Amino acid sequence: MLTRIQKEKVVADLTEKIKDGKVIIFSDFSGTTVSQMKELRDELRTSDSSYKVTKKKLIDLALKNAGIEASVLGLEGQIGIAIGKGDETAAAKVLAKFAKTNKNFKLLQGVLENKVINGKEVMALASLPSREELLAKLVGSINSPVSGFVNVLAGNLRGLVTVLKGIADTK
Repeated sequence: MLTRIQKEKVVADLTEKIKDGKVIIFSDFSGTTVSQMKELRDELRTSDSSYKVTKKKLIDLALKNAGIEASVLGLEGQIGIAIGKGDETAAAKVLAKFAKTNKNFKLLQGVLENKVINGKEVMALASLPSREELLAKLVGSINSPVSGFVNVLAGNLRGLVTVLKGIADTK
């Protein structure tokens, strides 16, 4: 059992992590083994995210202290909180992949840009491409008309060269 001072430290640490995070995802980890949770935490760490398991009331206090109007008190099961600091989709992708392989693990809801999203919206967030992929698609879309224009100009030059070569061959 945690003492009051330990609980206050947990709430303060969690509040700081929530303020630094871009996305927060709540999940029910009931029935998940310790080794599976270790794998999940390791994978989340590689995507600049973290996973914390603590009492619902402490999570609720940390959310309130961070200025987020969300509550985990009404959620069923044992609640864990994943906080993504980097790409908004990275933590959701890791958790969705983990939920597919572990049937006991459920994504319940999340917070994105101070708005509460449900489990289906978290799964939709996980299916989005990463920021880098979206930027690459944007660059490709911007470059496409330019490269098409260059190909049209090159085609006219090739046609001219072909006509001139044909005239030279006949003489």
